[in-house]
Amino acid sequence: MSLSPLTFTGVSTYSTDFQTIMNRASAIAALPIKALQNQQTDLLQQKLLVSNLSTAVADLASALENIGTVSASKSLAASSSNTAKVTATNVSADNAAVYTISEISSISQAASETSVLGYADSGAVSATGLVQLKVGSNTYNLDITSRNTLAGLRDAINEQNAGVNATVFTTGTGATPNYLSVTASLAGATTLTLTDDPGGAAVELLTATNQGADTDFKLNGVAVKKQTNFINDVVPGVTFNILGTTSGVETVSVTLTSDKSRLSSALSSFVSAYNTLRTQVSDQVGEAAGLLSGDYLVREVQSRLRTLTNTYETSGTVHSLADLGITFESTGEAKFDSSVVTNFSTTQLEDAFGFLGTTTTGFAGLAADFEDISASVTGLAQIQLDNYETENQRLTDQIAVMTARATEAQKTLQAQLQSADALLASLQSQQSILTATIQSLNYSLYGKNEE
Repeated sequence: MSLSPLTFTGVSTYSTDFQTIMNRASAIAALPIKALQNQQTDLLQQKLLVSNLSTAVADLASALENIGTVSASKSLAASSSNTAKVTATNVSADNAAVYTISEISSISQAASETSVLGYADSGAVSATGLVQLKVGSNTYNLDITSRNTLAGLRDAINEQNAGVNATVFTTGTGATPNYLSVTASLAGATTLTLTDDPGGAAVELLTATNQGADTDFKLNGVAVKKQTNFINDVVPGVTFNILGTTSGVETVSVTLTSDKSRLSSALSSFVSAYNTLRTQVSDQVGEAAGLLSGDYLVREVQSRLRTLTNTYETSGTVHSLADLGITFESTGEAKFDSSVVTNFSTTQLEDAFGFLGTTTTGFAGLAADFEDISASVTGLAQIQLDNYETENQRLTDQIAVMTARATEAQKTLQAQLQSADALLASLQSQQSILTATIQSLNYSLYGKNEE
């Protein structure tokens, strides 16, 4: 919103001077409005800076939480000796182990059968109009007398909500190109039959070649049978995905062991997030500080960064960030040497997990100190952003009021100058008439004009 001078249209020779007066009055009236607009520009920039700072704080908190997650699981990762048959993922297990999977005789799949015969578009499917559907232990008696076609049978099956889906597909060849397909909604071994005239001839309308299957195998010699290939309720914290069957004495080994690279990756992400946040804080501190110089939020983040990097220590072979390969340059920038973790002994690795803790304890537990800054609703940054928004609205309203007042003042001044211009034009006209009269008298009396 800006204040522009009104255009003055006059008829006197002083019109240009009156426009200058209006321009000057407009410029003077615009000064306090411009001052408010400058405040608003700075405020919006501060809002952006705080928003970026909050994002950087959230990223650091997330990096700390990730360290806690990796540490709590002791950086255990699952690996398979044959990923074509079995894959595994460590979700929350915290003890190293080896599991042997053998005798995978079947993998889970849904029952799916097709009609034995093909049918014409309007050809009858049932000899009696009575058909019986069996899905597992459930039986459904269908009366399709009034719609004895393949489409009618399909609709009758789907109306039962029996846990199967019936469709019709067309081969496009022959006099009877249409076939019925019935597929179970869930995987696992399931009886699936469709019988015409169940009380009489009992003719089976579907094939019986794919009645579905469970995942059937042995884990450390113990038989396991599941309806799904994705198995997460056998070994706590470990998920197995059974992909193929085995033959004979073939076995697959799933090993849970500490993966130092997972810990290195988590620490590297922490250092990156730390440096990003540190840079944003540094930009608002010192002689070259930005618009957040002296801001409470900046000081608070700076204080918590110091606590994070300078004061947290424990006992053991790994009791500080330096023992993890994280050091700090004179500029404050963090550096990470991954070879330190790579060369950890078993004892050092255990001590590292003890130092790092979990998402709520140890070094990683300090994530909470940053989460209460970046929390989306109640965080300190959000509270400050809300205050900025309130102030921005106040400035917007104030600018609107002052602009409206100045515009009205311009209109009043314009009207006054227009009146003055009209009066001057009238006087100038009278002056011209008087001058012409005098010149005419001079000419008549003296035969010449005298200035």
